[in-house]
Amino acid sequence: MKSFCVVLVRPRDPNNIGAAARAMANFGLSDLRVVEPFAVAWREAVSAVGAEDIMHSAVQYQTLDEALADTSFSLAATALRNRHLEQEIVTLPVLNKRLEKAPEGKIALVFGNEKTGLSGEDIERCVAVLNIPTVSKQPSINLAQAVILTCYELSRRADFVPLRTAGSHIAAAPTDAQKEILVDKLFTLCEKADLRPDLTCDQRKAFLRRMVGNLSLNEVQLFFAKSLAERLAQRVK
Repeated sequence: MKSFCVVLVRPRDPNNIGAAARAMANFGLSDLRVVEPFAVAWREAVSAVGAEDIMHSAVQYQTLDEALADTSFSLAATALRNRHLEQEIVTLPVLNKRLEKAPEGKIALVFGNEKTGLSGEDIERCVAVLNIPTVSKQPSINLAQAVILTCYELSRRADFVPLRTAGSHIAAAPTDAQKEILVDKLFTLCEKADLRPDLTCDQRKAFLRRMVGNLSLNEVQLFFAKSLAERLAQRVK
């Protein structure tokens, strides 16, 4: 089974570390590793809203070698301009597809500091290179933003389980019996208001049944329509 860790190498701004931790929390990652951070009090970053546990449990390392010791696959995040790279280059849009072929175990996503990024030695230490495609005018991305984009891309993998999906709040479709209740309420309203007198009772009910069927109402909407028909029928003398 694959799991992930985010490795920040020599980060300078504690708030970028905090923002990285928050991005990890948003998308279900918790293993944060920090190599030679500049700031002494980096764990106190105010930007780690909702991710304080990740900051407090983050492990600090002296070298990248130590941070990668228990990993089975590692990607060095870097821009490609002015880089002569021997490793495989994986662009962010195909990251998940590439990870399907990665060995089981811990996968490290390695990011450099805000000023110089990863050194050539850091990049060579990783198995592959991760590149976030950008326009040539601005090839580099802020550290925290790079982590956020990468964590979001990982959230698109098949085994990711979000807290809430776009359709989780959608009401269920009504049953046939529930639709018939609405048809009856509308039929009563039509009788009281003398609507469609050109139709027999059976024809009117069939007309209403087809109308309700074509509306594609969910349970909540159907209940509202039923209540509305009842109220209107009460007002018709």
